[in-house]
Amino acid sequence: MIPIDVTPNHPIEEQPTIGLIGMGAMGTMYAKLLSEAGWKKISVCDLPEKFDSLKCTFQDVPGITVHPDGHAVSRISDFIMYSVEAEYIERVVAQYGPSTKVGAIVSGQTSVKAPEKMAFEKHLPADVHIVSIHSLHGPTVSPIGQPFVIIKYRAPDESVNIVENIFQCFKSRYVYLTYEDHDLVTANVQAVTHAAFLTMGTAWASQRSYPWEQGHYVGGIETVKVNIMLRIYANKWHVYAGLAILNPSAKIQIDTYASSATELFKLMLAGDHDGLRNRVYDAREKVFGAKENEEGGSTPIFLTEDILDQFTIGGHPKRSTPSPMGTSAPGINSHLALLAMVDCWARLSIQPFDHLALAATPVFRMWIGVAEYLFRSAARLDAAINAALHDVTHRSDDLEFVVAARGWSQCVAFGDFELYKDRFMKTATFFESRFEEANKIGGAMIKAILESNATK
Repeated sequence: MIPIDVTPNHPIEEQPTIGLIGMGAMGTMYAKLLSEAGWKKISVCDLPEKFDSLKCTFQDVPGITVHPDGHAVSRISDFIMYSVEAEYIERVVAQYGPSTKVGAIVSGQTSVKAPEKMAFEKHLPADVHIVSIHSLHGPTVSPIGQPFVIIKYRAPDESVNIVENIFQCFKSRYVYLTYEDHDLVTANVQAVTHAAFLTMGTAWASQRSYPWEQGHYVGGIETVKVNIMLRIYANKWHVYAGLAILNPSAKIQIDTYASSATELFKLMLAGDHDGLRNRVYDAREKVFGAKENEEGGSTPIFLTEDILDQFTIGGHPKRSTPSPMGTSAPGINSHLALLAMVDCWARLSIQPFDHLALAATPVFRMWIGVAEYLFRSAARLDAAINAALHDVTHRSDDLEFVVAARGWSQCVAFGDFELYKDRFMKTATFFESRFEEANKIGGAMIKAILESNATK
């Protein structure tokens, strides 16, 4: 019997055997963090053909035992976590679920819970408990302070307590949701945010140029755009594909985002100042609660441009105009990606600050931060609107952005993982030479923003 207050300090015979099925980037992160915390019985596995290489990887890691397959892990583990792609969750649970130890707690770490829930209901024995989880961050981000979703589905409170105690070492912030609420929140927080950055990358790659080398995308807001775009493309494509394709809410939001970008761009081309300004300011009021003649927003999430310039890709930014927040700033552009994002939130009645408090990912935190930075200032927002209507410097970029947004929306609507992979990898290959730098800079930028907010 596992004590509900179990910790790594309990005698080894009282500790649960923790089973991890799937040792990709997230599974590996979990295994290492649990080992470092002092848990002494961690059983892991991946595909059978990876058995030997996995043994070499973890041969000197205390507390970890590598097994040839999920049957071996399932039959001995008191807590089992499936860390596999959402696309394959049913197949893997169907294969190994029947071997689950009687009374064990079973969890999934997939980013989309609808297929996970169905797989567990269909293939797990009735005498096991289900408490699902989801770390709302990537494997290169520290879990400290990040949201950690816990879903009590088919389990007593004691099982939830054990899960809480197992992962107490992550020092994450527990968020309690249902399966359905999880998928809605992650669609709001992750799917459409990822779509925006995927679109930026595809648009820039289509022009066969690195944006930071053109002098147009450096400093301030642009620093966030470029660094997070690169950070996303440096990750595995399936992380984003499953979230977008298998989550019904995500499909609606990604389609709405593409529609917002298209309609705003048409107003730009038509030179419709009143139409564009009214639509943007209407979205501003709905999302940020600021009327046209007001400066809106709470204490900003966004750091000053001068601080963000420390994280610029490829050296120091090229400056052109005075900055309202520092010494200087890049030339104004339309910020179509941000205008479309807030317009999309307004059309779908999404209140991003509600999700910020609940389960914001690091990327979402930065994205809503730069959106707020632009929209809470009427001067900055008017400058973007005027640039959209009268400055053609970024017009070709905006055109490529709209084409890319519609392309990603269609890709998700088709539900084709191979098509998604092909689009993703073509763009990723173009930016590949910058990934190592971007991951280091992006991690430092996330840390700086979180530390800045902690002091406010």
